[in-house]
Amino acid sequence: MAGPIGVFDSGIGGLTVARSIKDHFPGEKLIYFGDTAHLPYGEKSREAIRTYSERISQFLLSQGCKVVVVACNSASSSAFDVVQEVCKGKAEVINVIDPMVQFVDQKFSGKKVGLIGTHRTIESAEYQNQLEHLASSVELISLATPLLVPMIEEGYYRNKISHEIIENYLSAELFSGIEALILACTHYPLIEDEIKEILGENVMVLGSPDILAKSLKIALNHQNSEGRDIQKDHFYVSDFTESFEHSTLKFFGEEIHLELMDLWS
Repeated sequence: MAGPIGVFDSGIGGLTVARSIKDHFPGEKLIYFGDTAHLPYGEKSREAIRTYSERISQFLLSQGCKVVVVACNSASSSAFDVVQEVCKGKAEVINVIDPMVQFVDQKFSGKKVGLIGTHRTIESAEYQNQLEHLASSVELISLATPLLVPMIEEGYYRNKISHEIIENYLSAELFSGIEALILACTHYPLIEDEIKEILGENVMVLGSPDILAKSLKIALNHQNSEGRDIQKDHFYVSDFTESFEHSTLKFFGEEIHLELMDLWS
């Protein structure tokens, strides 16, 4: 099936997911939308996130996307049903939560698993609710880590400051005895090495980009996609600053050009 893969996030953190998709499916075209005018979604109301997600989904459909990837934990937990309704019969929809929940349920049955994310993601309890729906025996321990996203976006990682902040969060007593830690934010892969160093080799660190790519492969096989839509990728943002464009190298691994697309004017 022809058509690009659409990916959206509250900002540019979702580029970690886009990078993983590009690595796994180099023959597919990407359309990325970062809602930089409204970031961070983790501090927005559920109603606002649903409104933003609906409009972005409509835009991605207008670009002919065959799959829409919700590369944002806050949008996945608050607006997945909205995106599904917009895309019904037009494009398949994948989020970053479902594949992770299924993986954790299969691999860590009867184990204690930690989770860190934004306030919105933690307050939604979406990971816990889905595990309960599966009648999972996984014991999930969640903690909001609101300082991590601004820290990463300001370039404070892989240094003394970031190490101290991360260590302070992960040293919480509630994480004692965990066998895995879910990184429930697409920014967090940039500090994954630091997290692994602090937790040690006995705790598996689980990031969403690679796990989501496996679900995307199933969706593309279902559509009989042959990856022949090899055209120029497009990366849109709803608000542009030079700092956003400079930051794309950190998140995507290579320099890209951001195109301004204001969907709310």
